[in-house]
Formats: sequence, structure tokens, C-alpha cells
Amino acid sequence: MPERKKVLLRLDPAVHDALARWAGQELRSTNAQIEFLLRRALDEAGRMPKEAKAIPRRGRPRRPGPDEEPGRGPGQESDQGGDTSPE
Repeated sequence: MPERKKVLLRLDPAVHDALARWAGQELRSTNAQIEFLLRRALDEAGRMPKEAKAIPRRGRPRRPGPDEEPGRGPGQESDQGGDTSPE
């Protein structure tokens, strides 16, 4: 995998503080929050490059909910086949 680009970004301290607070509320680093927002802006403007890869998931794996299998997130199907048609 190619190395990720490093960018020096100069921000107003108040803007940085607001981004850091927002990132903390969403359990992201400030850097990840900036990338998330830039990607969302590119996508909404129709300018997201097709070759852009997804943001790598970091941190702890999610805990399964009460109706999920361990190791599977919501919306992920089981490998165990069976009838999945709605009744």
C-alpha cells in the first residue's frame, strides 16, 4: 500500500479547537476528522476520485449487539446460508 500523503495545514486556533472537540465527540482523532470532512465535501461536490480508497478502520473492533453474531457488524450476513427471503 502506498504511503499516505503528509500535509502541513495551518488553521486558526479556534477552528482547530472546534475540530478537535468535534472529533472527540465522534471518537476520531483530529486528523481523521479533517480527512472525513474533506472526503464528505469531495463526495457531495461530485469530485471524489474513483481510485480513492476507503478510510482504513482503526481502533478496537466493535462489540456485537444482542442480535448480532460475534465478529459480525450490522448488515453483514452469516456464512451459514439458509433462507434469507422476507416472509
